Amino acid sequence: MEARPGGRRPPPGKQEYYPPGDSLYTVSNSIERNQSVDSEAAVLVGVELPRQTNHDDLLQELSGLVETAGAEIVGRLTQRRQTPDKTTYLGAGKVEDLKLIVQAADADVVIFDNDLSPAQTRNLEQTLGVKVLDRTEVILDIFSSRAQTHEARLAVELAQLEYSLPRLKRMWTHLSRMKMGVGMRGPGEKQLETDRRLVERRIRDLKRDLEKILKRKEREVAARSDRMTVSLVGYTNAGKSTLMNALTEAEVLAADKLFATLDTRPRRWQLPVWGPLLLSDTVGFIRDLPHRLIASFKATLEEARQAELLIHVADASNPAVLDQIAAVFEVLHELGIDEKEALLVLNKIDAVKDPLALEAIRNRYPRAVPVSAQTGAGIAKLADAVSQALSHDFLDLEIQLPVGDGRTLAYLAKHGEVLSRTFTEHRVTVHCRLSRKHLAPLADNRAIEVIERRVEASASDAEDSRLAEPRYDSAVEDVA
Repeated sequence: MEARPGGRRPPPGKQEYYPPGDSLYTVSNSIERNQSVDSEAAVLVGVELPRQTNHDDLLQELSGLVETAGAEIVGRLTQRRQTPDKTTYLGAGKVEDLKLIVQAADADVVIFDNDLSPAQTRNLEQTLGVKVLDRTEVILDIFSSRAQTHEARLAVELAQLEYSLPRLKRMWTHLSRMKMGVGMRGPGEKQLETDRRLVERRIRDLKRDLEKILKRKEREVAARSDRMTVSLVGYTNAGKSTLMNALTEAEVLAADKLFATLDTRPRRWQLPVWGPLLLSDTVGFIRDLPHRLIASFKATLEEARQAELLIHVADASNPAVLDQIAAVFEVLHELGIDEKEALLVLNKIDAVKDPLALEAIRNRYPRAVPVSAQTGAGIAKLADAVSQALSHDFLDLEIQLPVGDGRTLAYLAKHGEVLSRTFTEHRVTVHCRLSRKHLAPLADNRAIEVIERRVEASASDAEDSRLAEPRYDSAVEDVA
């Protein structure tokens, strides 16, 4: 069967060698493996297992992933099973049905919404005669095409190599059948050992390079410790970049596609009533996000790890929004930042078709803030909510101290947000925001006077973004 334009099947009987660093390799005499599915015809397959929670459209999310990767969907097949088949994941009858669909549609690739073992992939490819990929490989393909910075490219390459390492055996199936003398290893076995060593060496190099990047990123984030930091997290295509543009008037890429953002980009946000802070966007999460990707993108996610507040953006118009919210919490837990204070934002309310569905989400999460980053609805209320969340642990203070007390001035700059300093002949008054834990060490210094400022106006009531006139209150020690 002749491959359609864009297909990568070689003439029958052709065998080719590709170096280990190349993602393209021969599995058998008729199938070439390439993780990219751009311009290929794809048949989608999903197996619904009992533990799955979203049964509305089993292949909806996979369809979005495949279309983002550039493939054309020409067929679909689903099956309900209690457990996956150890040999082919699908049942034997469904495998035959799948083979007929592949032949009728002249498909180039079959893509599973599930993660396949190397043996399952090999068995399916031998039966179907076309390339078989799983969900993880498609995600890696998308990340590879989206990676723009050196850091992102290294992270994606590491994830790809760690995924491919246990699957190297498939590369040399055609050579492993060649018989050699007693005690002699065939060319496939020799090549497998060589490639494994090369891949393992490259993985070590990438981990070392990424560790250096992570340490540098930690220093960069620490250098901004005098600025309040808020980080946007959420499911992919939830509208995080659009919301960031609405809040900061930045011009970051905001596209209606999965994984449009792979790199963090801190921007200055003039939060009404609060003042300036740094807002960063992060890579989007997804259900069953490969663990290798999470580990590889630690440096990129350092902004979220060090942020004072996480803004969790969810797509309220997506029927699977509750499952997506749960998936994000799972990734945050894996990153070790699930205990960090987070504010849930229900975005895209302008696209919600069923008001009752939105009401059900708000009943589930009563403190969530509904907004539309596209139209601007709810943005003022979001600013209010962020200000309130940041105020839980931070105090708006005026600290009066001797003009020569440079140590305390440096301490305030390092651990708080200094908004202004007013000097007189012997004293300096510092207007700052400081957490309660960093305020405690100042209590023993009798030369320092601390006064808490309280803001009466809210962002929605203010006519502009200027600070409202504060009302001075008694010393913090008296109100604590």
